[in-house]
Amino acid sequence: MLDADFFRRWMTAAAASVEHEAERLTTLDSPIGDADHGSNLQRGFRAVRDALDKEPPATPGAVLTQAGRLLISTVGGASGPLYGTLLRRTGKTLGDAAEVDQRQLAEALRAGTEAVMRLGGAAPGDKTMIDALVPAVDALGDSFTAARDAAEEGAVATTPLLARKGRASYLGERSIGHQDPGATSAALLIAALADAAADAEAGGE
Repeated sequence: MLDADFFRRWMTAAAASVEHEAERLTTLDSPIGDADHGSNLQRGFRAVRDALDKEPPATPGAVLTQAGRLLISTVGGASGPLYGTLLRRTGKTLGDAAEVDQRQLAEALRAGTEAVMRLGGAAPGDKTMIDALVPAVDALGDSFTAARDAAEEGAVATTPLLARKGRASYLGERSIGHQDPGATSAALLIAALADAAADAEAGGE
């Protein structure tokens, strides 16, 4: 079972990953976006990490709901509302339970992903974060490792796609040949989840 501490570790791992990969995310964003994806997410996840350290929420749902609110208020551009919606809807779907299982998390993350699709109007194949999230959610029923691998494969697979949503869509065919930064950061989020699960299995709880 996964408790609030597990979800705090997930968000802390995500913050560390974004911190480490911020420059790469911004480099990916440079040719097809505003060259600020890494710095924006870095600012947001720092705020999430600091808030969770200062006053940890008591339930898994509360951890993700708070993280989502902070991302909406601190991350600029489209990333704040999109990631904020993902985590808030996932957290609200988990409800007030003190512990959840992997299946419940997969269902909640699917609800969060669907909320992002409604907000941004994106579908798989549009060269967005959805291209990493949808396969990750589909694979999460098998294992955390499978979800991580599926998200990474989904992010890499955006490279030859034509962007149909977001800032990159304005470039038309010039968006082809660039890996989508949003899908890349979404894969980092799922990889952080797999890391938190691996730590728990190794006795890190």
